[in-house]
Amino acid sequence: MKMEDAWRRVDEVANTAVDTFSYCVERGDGIFYPSKVGMRFGDDKRPFKSAITWHAWQSMQSLMDRGLDPLTVLIERAHEKGMDFWADLRLQSFGGMKPAFKLSNGGRGMAHPEVRSHHLDVIRELAADYVVDGVELDFSAAFGQSPYFLRPEDIRSYTPVITGWVAEAAKIVRTRPSLSATIGARVFPTEEMNLAQGLDVRTWLKEGLLDFVIPVMYGYNNLDPDMPIEWLTELGAQHDVAVYGMLQPYMRDESTVPDDRTYLRRIHATPEMFRAAAANFWAKGVDGLYTWFLKWPFGDAEHRILTEIGDPDTIKERSKRYVVRRRSKDAAELGYSAFLPLAIPEANPGHAYPIPFHVADDIRGRADRIRQIRLRINISNVVTQDQFTIKLNGKSPAKEICLRDFGRLDAARDQWIEFVLVGVRPEKGMNMLDISLDSRPKGLEGGVVVEEVELYVEYGPHPSGLNVASE
Repeated sequence: MKMEDAWRRVDEVANTAVDTFSYCVERGDGIFYPSKVGMRFGDDKRPFKSAITWHAWQSMQSLMDRGLDPLTVLIERAHEKGMDFWADLRLQSFGGMKPAFKLSNGGRGMAHPEVRSHHLDVIRELAADYVVDGVELDFSAAFGQSPYFLRPEDIRSYTPVITGWVAEAAKIVRTRPSLSATIGARVFPTEEMNLAQGLDVRTWLKEGLLDFVIPVMYGYNNLDPDMPIEWLTELGAQHDVAVYGMLQPYMRDESTVPDDRTYLRRIHATPEMFRAAAANFWAKGVDGLYTWFLKWPFGDAEHRILTEIGDPDTIKERSKRYVVRRRSKDAAELGYSAFLPLAIPEANPGHAYPIPFHVADDIRGRADRIRQIRLRINISNVVTQDQFTIKLNGKSPAKEICLRDFGRLDAARDQWIEFVLVGVRPEKGMNMLDISLDSRPKGLEGGVVVEEVELYVEYGPHPSGLNVASE
């Protein structure tokens, strides 16, 4: 492995707004550096049957054969480029431990003191042997079926134990012999989801156990401008804990696309979508932003995203595309559901279905800078003769310009209904879109599905409209 290739991940984000580089040092099947306390990645896989795992192991080994520690190489490069370096440690699984301890094998997960001690040993090694600027306790990168860390019957009694373990980890990181480092955690987006896994995040923040927290759900990688993180930003402000909003990388991925539409898989979010989500997060009170899995190798769009999102003033008057979150089956089972797709089972005039969404833009205050606002609604199993009632914050856009087009999911099954909003516009803050199916043409029964809702806010240097001299 050439040094230029080893540095590439760091170098790609240099000279953007990125000031911190986070690196996953262990994903549950071995550590990505020559650890003295844990199993090295790949040691249980040889001979390899996957080109990806073989390549990862070989790349690390080629550095180590030259006397280089792969983790030190990354840390030093990040510091050379003016970035802090955080070591991210996933906690659901672990390499080198007894398989019987794992929940998937009938074990008790972090209820086993051996598992908790093993994770602390890795954290101690990172703090003592490497010049990391921070350690992330990654509770969000959990795979397989819930529960992730404790058996259901252990959650109540072991939630305080997990809190005590977080306190031990914080002490190790903050009191290491060299310069003190920060400690934080990736947690689930809602308080209920965390408590259901034995994670008492509220207590962690009240007791000052963390310096930062990142609400995220690893299994849901669709960009979510409406992530319900206000409970965390309020707690963070009260207890001087930084909260970073996670900008997921995809507009849609396989977890949110119906199985019969396999031709639609991962679609990366655009810069306009990232601006909208970033603006919403800033409006919700985050202290910074976080992202991952951008389209790679990086192009102009990715560098633009990483440059723009770091400054709320930079994106304030830049065009944005708000996309309402779409449901994932796995995420919904864990308590992280969504309003879309919205099934309307039959025509029923007056029965409105609500879809809330947040808009950070000051629509009224910056009306002279907004060139155009478009509301787009994608509906499947629809025909042009279907009649709807649509309202935005209680007002009908029926008199606005309305355009129709083939849908994105399937041209034969869905349509885009697009409004150019002039008289009826969204508000800064929470908005409510109500949709009802009033009637269907003769001979057509059943219902429709609202698949997508998007709001475009486009800015321009001059106000829309034409100054006309009076006659």
